[in-house]
Formats: sequence, C-alpha cells, structure tokens
Amino acid sequence: MNTIVWSIAGSDSSGHAGIQADLKTFHGLGVHGCTVITAVTAQNTQQLADMQFVSMTPQIACMQTDLMPRAIKIGMLGHMASILELEKFLTIYNGMVILDPVLVTTAGGFLFATASEEYIAALKKIFQYVDVLTPNISEAEMILQYKITSHDAIVEAAHALLALGAKSVLIKGGHHVADFYSQDYWTNGQDAFWLSSERLIGLNFGGTGCTLSAALAASCALGYDIPDSLVIAKMFVNQAMRLGSAATKKAILQQRSFPDDERDLPYLSDKPLAMTPYVFPDCEQTLGLYPVVDSSAWVRRLLSWGIKTIQLRIKDKTGEALISEIKTAVQIAKEYHARLFINDHWESAIACGAYGVHLGQEDLKCAVLSQLQSAGLRLGVSTHNYQELSRAHSLHPSYIAFGPIYATNSKTMACAPQGIEKLKHWRRIVRYPLVAIGGINENNIRAILETGVDGVALIAAITKAEDPERAVQRLLDEMSAPLSPPTIFVGGGWGEEGTNTPPHHPTQSTRGYQ
Repeated sequence: MNTIVWSIAGSDSSGHAGIQADLKTFHGLGVHGCTVITAVTAQNTQQLADMQFVSMTPQIACMQTDLMPRAIKIGMLGHMASILELEKFLTIYNGMVILDPVLVTTAGGFLFATASEEYIAALKKIFQYVDVLTPNISEAEMILQYKITSHDAIVEAAHALLALGAKSVLIKGGHHVADFYSQDYWTNGQDAFWLSSERLIGLNFGGTGCTLSAALAASCALGYDIPDSLVIAKMFVNQAMRLGSAATKKAILQQRSFPDDERDLPYLSDKPLAMTPYVFPDCEQTLGLYPVVDSSAWVRRLLSWGIKTIQLRIKDKTGEALISEIKTAVQIAKEYHARLFINDHWESAIACGAYGVHLGQEDLKCAVLSQLQSAGLRLGVSTHNYQELSRAHSLHPSYIAFGPIYATNSKTMACAPQGIEKLKHWRRIVRYPLVAIGGINENNIRAILETGVDGVALIAAITKAEDPERAVQRLLDEMSAPLSPPTIFVGGGWGEEGTNTPPHHPTQSTRGYQ
C-alpha cells in the first residue's frame, strides 16, 4: 500500500488552501492522502463568507481500522469540540504530527468560533503531541500575545513556543517583509537553522502555509528526518509558486511533483541572510577523474600519469610535517598545471597557495570562509542529504560532492550507500559541478558517468590496485569513452518518466557554472 498521510483540516471552497491544497501536495509528493474534515468553509480570495463545523470522531474511527497514517498534518480546527476530539486520538497515535496553527485566512477572516483567548488556550493543550509546529509570524504573535519585529525576536518566539510543549518549531518568516529573502527559522531547542529563499515580488499566493506543512508531513512519512523534510517542503512550496499562474486577484500554487530544480532549493544557514554571502570561483574545466590520496608522493605519481585534478587528504600529520607535505604537493601540482584541492586543512592551503580546498560539513563550521574567498581558492563541499545540500548551496561552492554512492572501506560513513538513483536525482537538482564519491571502481564507473556527473572521486580503486598506473589509464579511457544519450525527463518530476516514484533515500525514520 502507498505511504498514508492524513490531513486534518478545513475545506476551502476556493481550492487555494486547506484540505484541497493538502491533497494536491500529497499527490505531488507521491503519498496517499486521507482527510478528516473539521469544517466546510465558504471563501474566496476576498472574504471568508461562512463556515460549518463537522464532527471528526466518526471520520477518525473509520480510518483507524485500515488507513492509519505514518504522519498527520493538522490545519484548521476552529472549534473547541474539534480540539477535544483530536486530543483523544493524539494520546494513542505514535506517528509524526505536524501542526499548522491556522488562525486567519489569507483574506483576513478568523477561522475559529469562540473568543481568541479561549480558543488559543485550548489549542496549546495539544502542542505536547506535536513534532513540528509551523506558525507564521502573525500566528506566533497571536499565540504568544506579543509582537515579533526582528530576527532575534523570531528566535526568542520559537523557544517560547517550545516551552509550550512542541518538540520543534518552524516560524515562517514570509510576513517579515523587511527581508530581501523569505526566511524561516527552525529549532528543536538544540539544533537550529534558517531556511531562506528569494521573494517573488508582485505575487500574493494563498495556501503556502498549508502546502508547506502538508509537504513536511509527506516527506516525514516517506522516511526523511525533520531537517531534510523541511528542505524538501520549502523546495516544494518554492516550486509551486514558481509554476503558479495568476487567477482573479491571487496567484494559484501549482503543487505538481517532487522538487528537483536548484532554483527551488533554499539557502540553509546558522544566521539569517542579508544578501548571498559567498560566491566561490569556477573550476573552469570539467573536474574529470579525481583521485583522493594521502601524500605528495602519490600526487606526483598520479599527475605524471595524466591526472589533472587531485585531492590531498592527510590525516596522520600535524604541524611542520603537515605544512611541508602540503607545500610539496602544491609545488608538484603547479609543475604539472594541475588542480590540487586540500582536504580540511584550509589555513595551510591558503598559506601554501593551493588551487582549492575540500570541506566536509563539520569542517564548514570551523573554517573562516571569508578568508578562503579573499584568497581566491576554489571550494568543494561534501553532501549526503538535503540539509547538507541546502547548506552547501548557501555558499555557492565551486563544486558539490555527493556520496557514498556504493559501500566503501576508505572512510567510516554515517549514512548508507546512496545508490545510482539518488545520484541521478542529485544531478537533476544541482547545476553546480557534481562529483560522485564512494566505492567507485572500474566495474561501476560507467554507470556513474551515465548520470552526467562532472567528476568521479576514487581512492582504493587506484591506491589499492595491483598496478595503479594501469588502473589509472583504464579509468581515464572510461572517462573519455562515449556515453549513452541522456534521458529526457518530462514535467519537472522525478523517478521514472512521468511518475511520482520517490527516489531511494538511505534513512528510514529518519550553482553550478553554466
């Protein structure tokens, strides 16, 4: 059976928001959507004309027998009785719960039947069951009873909402119009980040909050963890707005398919963005065969055999010995007019005049990126999931690495092998030069190249080969051999052509230069 997700929300007669937006989102992301309708509303882009509340109990009881969801998106409840009915179910439900505390329509009508203080007090009682609470700034202000007028105030508000019982909070910053970007802030009390996307000027969409929370629930149900699901959801909303068309006095979201376009990828950062902070230089030519070695001696051997791009990854030296080895490797690379990237040791790379630096996600937290940029070094960044890809995107690196594609013994990995299908999906998303890494050898390199990557990083396939020079020549021959014609993907979707089949992902809970 398909992955099941419930939407517990009101019906929007205009089709912009509510149950209607949720079902379109579920379909676009390839999950089966079930509905528990809390109210039937009569509304359009100008007004909320009427609303009639519906009992949730028989709907929930009916679906509990054979359509239990992996995740639930909760939207408009609107009535005290609805909150009480829902709370009874949430006490026994152990799946993912996303609550979008919808209080006001886009047109300005209140979506609850009692006094606001009484209704909000009742709504707070179910926060303890919520994995992600997703208010916009106006809703957060209504819940907390104070104004939120700055980035610092958004952070403070998120922690105040956590104190009310929610396990994590995403405050949507689209209403904070002082920003060049639309910036959302997420935290679970320990981890935190901002997700930023450029605003679409002149278009006012209804249903973006409903769509985002529904996409978040669907992504969690598919097995992505919350940070990855947040990035996917933000991409989905960005895609829906980009594809949207004008209708009456509103623009209509187009919730079509799983997002796979870098234009929709948000920037992930530890602090809110004022403007795009970094743009690193282009690598100018295709990266090609990209060995990763641990000594200057290996650098010389491989460059003498025709390698043009190489990475020096030293883990067993420090101090003067480390600097001496990097300096020697840089000199060798210059002799052969090759591109040498230094793994991790960015300060030594700058001091020795290396071509570039490759950093993992943990290394990014320590590096002073402004110094790398000022020195004119290229930057490569490792990615393994959507959260890391979004963070790398905020830096505009020279290339992005993705892996491990296959099982590898060269390095202890925190994630399972990604596989070819996920690599294809990454290739469709990013316009940056893309480097595949992890378990690649002569037997599988052809499949890697067929995905359209710009570089192939190898370690053991060369350094552990019986005849490394011959292995290099065979690999270079594979790199230069003709490829099959590219697959044409239709409709901006993903998976098999014209379908909504999710890409493989390893966890189950859980710009390029044209």
